Parts: sequence; structure tokens; C-alpha cells
Amino acid sequence: MTSDSTPKTSAEKVRAYRARKRAQGYRLMQRWVPDVESEEFKERARRAALAVASSPGEKEDQAFIDSVSILNEDP
Repeated sequence: MTSDSTPKTSAEKVRAYRARKRAQGYRLMQRWVPDVESEEFKERARRAALAVASSPGEKEDQAFIDSVSILNEDP
């Protein structure tokens, strides 16, 4: 703890946290990802799923996905 009794601002806390992580050998990485809660994303995902489900190779494609899926592994 520092001898300074004034509370740190959020920005100061974040800056100190990031400095500690950099000192530990980490690098900050930020990414923009699709908003899976948006109606646009849900509609696009629905259309994509329907297209895959109605494709001629659907059964073989699904069999492949099932064979490599971690969800199918026994604990």
C-alpha cells in the first residue's frame, strides 16, 4: 500500500493493473466479436443453419463435426 491516502481513480487503477500484467510478461489484446444477442446476428445464424441443414452433404458434414467435437468425448 502506498503512503498516499487519496483514493486512486479508476483510470489509475487500470493503468497500474496493466503495468503489473506487462511486468509479468503479458500483452493486452482486445477483439471485437459479433453480438450474439442482436437480432441481426440471430437471423443470419438461423439462415446459415437452414442452408447447412438443407445441403446435400449435411449428413456427412454433421458426422464429421460430431467425430471431432469435444462434446462427444467421455469424461
